[in-house]
Amino acid sequence: MKELEPIIGLEIHAELNTVTKMFCGCANDPNERHPNINVCPICMGHPGTLPVINESAVEKVALIGMALHGEIAKFSQFDRKQYFYPDLPKGYQISQYKHPIVQGGYLEIPNSKFLIPNLQSRTIHLTRIHLEEDAGRLLHTADASLVDFNRAGVPLMELVTEPDVRTAEEARLFAEELRLHLRYTGVSDANMEKGQMRIEANISLHKAGEPYGTKVEVKNINSFRAVEKAIEYEIARQTALIENGENIAQETRGWDDEKEITVSQRKKESAHDYRYFPEPDLPPLQFSFEFLENVQKKFPELPADKRKRFREEFGIAEKVIEIIILDKNFAGFFESAVSELISTLKETEGVAETKKGIILLANYFTSDLIKLLNESSAPISDIRITPHSFAELIALVTTGTITSSVAKQVLDEMFRSGADARAVVRDKNLSVIENTEELARAVEEVIKKSERAVLDYKNGKKEVMQFFIGSAMKVLRGRGNPDTLKDLFVKKLGN
Repeated sequence: MKELEPIIGLEIHAELNTVTKMFCGCANDPNERHPNINVCPICMGHPGTLPVINESAVEKVALIGMALHGEIAKFSQFDRKQYFYPDLPKGYQISQYKHPIVQGGYLEIPNSKFLIPNLQSRTIHLTRIHLEEDAGRLLHTADASLVDFNRAGVPLMELVTEPDVRTAEEARLFAEELRLHLRYTGVSDANMEKGQMRIEANISLHKAGEPYGTKVEVKNINSFRAVEKAIEYEIARQTALIENGENIAQETRGWDDEKEITVSQRKKESAHDYRYFPEPDLPPLQFSFEFLENVQKKFPELPADKRKRFREEFGIAEKVIEIIILDKNFAGFFESAVSELISTLKETEGVAETKKGIILLANYFTSDLIKLLNESSAPISDIRITPHSFAELIALVTTGTITSSVAKQVLDEMFRSGADARAVVRDKNLSVIENTEELARAVEEVIKKSERAVLDYKNGKKEVMQFFIGSAMKVLRGRGNPDTLKDLFVKKLGN
């Protein structure tokens, strides 16, 4: 019996980070905590009001379209999409249907994101990217349903993929990679916790060589974890129905994040149910060469290009690169620190030592520094450590002025107070101890207190050496050179 194959397409909405809403001058402020503040007769759909197209929103959709290899349409227009929701003030939505701003395109999920050896990158093709206005927010309580129209009319980009996705993991990785592109291009903050990026998945099953099965749309997916969980659940649900000889209903289902199940919401609408027709209050769009050239000037270095450059220029591991480029500000801080480190080391160290220093910097950045950031919940733009001082710390480790264990202490102090790395080392007397007699005294102290470990070592358990070195480093407050200490222990205890 042939196995059932999942066929998955994604529809992803992202709120654009424009200053004002899509068709009026109201503020586009996702951080506004008071309901129904950023509203006006236009975004509230009052009779006689006329919308005006937000040019910045159009530019942003064109920019992300270029970044995703799409074709910017020569002609585009807005349409009315007819349906009623309590948080849709007009009773219809201004959207796009036949003539979107972007057609086609693709996004490649790099093999480094799968973290599976020899796995090829996956290319997911796009159908379209169009522009529309967002609805408001509903809050349901036991006694009432409340509506906040601050979000109503905010520019909303919708990206639709071809049914190229085959697994729940691919869907999650695609969404993560898309968010990177949205942030690198500056199109959207794409904060899923604030609803700035929402994902819907269309899932069907079929047997290889047979037509695609009935499609089910899953909504209310608001995290990357939920994307993967929702698709996994829906694949399992549809598989069970098919194996039991039951039919799949074409419907819209919602994702219940607490129960981790999908639940039926309504029969799935078709395009004709929305009765699209051209928006009579807005002119069609025709993009000039000058407009596209202006958008092209805003084109940034994209994640794929940054991955390649970091790999080739700095020689750092794929896993480390993925952490660094996760945030554009992370990547900027890292690159500035590397530049400072190279400038510091090139005068005293050779090429090989400088390369080691860069790898060391990347490792400290993706472990110790990011750990401190996570613990403090501080964005990297707000920390007291500068790229220059971070590079200086790594230079001290690379040149052997301080040990790696001391470097962690110094970094903690730098993060807390903003002090200079050299000043912390000087004031706290943390430089590596060069005095052999002081090191020898520490070795003697450890040996006297570790009779059982000494016996084990002399009986052939050479791994005990790590215990000796670690104990001596504690005595020396991390200021001993591990290689020197090892030599001293070996001389004292024998081979």
